[in-house]
Amino acid sequence: MRYLPVPSRLALLVLALLLPAIMGLVSPCQADAQARQGDAEAWQALAQGGHVALMRHALAPGIGDPADFVLDDCTTQRNLSADGREQARAIGERFREQGIEVAAVHASRWCRALETAELLGLGEVFPTPALDSFFRNRGEADDRTRAARALIRDWDGEGTLVLVTHQVNITALVGGGVGSGEIVVVRPRREGLSRVGRIR
Repeated sequence: MRYLPVPSRLALLVLALLLPAIMGLVSPCQADAQARQGDAEAWQALAQGGHVALMRHALAPGIGDPADFVLDDCTTQRNLSADGREQARAIGERFREQGIEVAAVHASRWCRALETAELLGLGEVFPTPALDSFFRNRGEADDRTRAARALIRDWDGEGTLVLVTHQVNITALVGGGVGSGEIVVVRPRREGLSRVGRIR
């Protein structure tokens, strides 16, 4: 059997002892505090107006949709759970608590997105094809993303624009994953969308 020289073994021992401390530089409590701070900044941006809330639909167990998916038949789709419906209501309440002036609410025509948007209780919901999922047909990604960008570009910038859509759509627009019911706050710029914060 081959042994490491003593100095190398000592270095590994020191590293093994220090690694837990290094990995613990950001404790769960600190991470939670950072997330709350990020949430506060994102809410502040929405309160200022001129920002877009890109929201993934609330909790809907599963991935994608069944093979017999029919757009106008919710019984063939993956839908919100009871927890998802409660999550959507709670998010809408947070909008009201924060005094967010909502200019318009658009949603994907998928049932779980429409129901999320309706349960937010932030005003009339406009079913919008530009926000429909392309999870099952990635060939539609570019056209769908261009249409969503056009929807944002054509908005007059008053208040907050709420767009309830899907994980793939949000990732295509601003990059990065987003959990069920999470919101990515962006500000439209001439060169595209500037990511401001995230509400978990």
